[in-house]
Amino acid sequence: MSSLTLRISEDIKRQLEVLAQATGRTKSFLAVEAIRAYLKTEEWQVAEIRRAIAEADQGDFAEEEEVQGVRDKWQRDAG
Repeated sequence: MSSLTLRISEDIKRQLEVLAQATGRTKSFLAVEAIRAYLKTEEWQVAEIRRAIAEADQGDFAEEEEVQGVRDKWQRDAG
């Protein structure tokens, strides 16, 4: 396993210490879990953006009726 040095604010450090004590986990474990969750989310978003760009490059856009249907659904659900 590799190591990584990070500079974090005192506030984040305190929060990490409190959570580590409350959960019985190490600060390192919690930090790795937080980074893992962040990377998973970011990887998903980047993959979706790349797929959308590929679709757009191929001219695959939503029809006006599809867009209007989604807009109508959001307006109904919001009201």
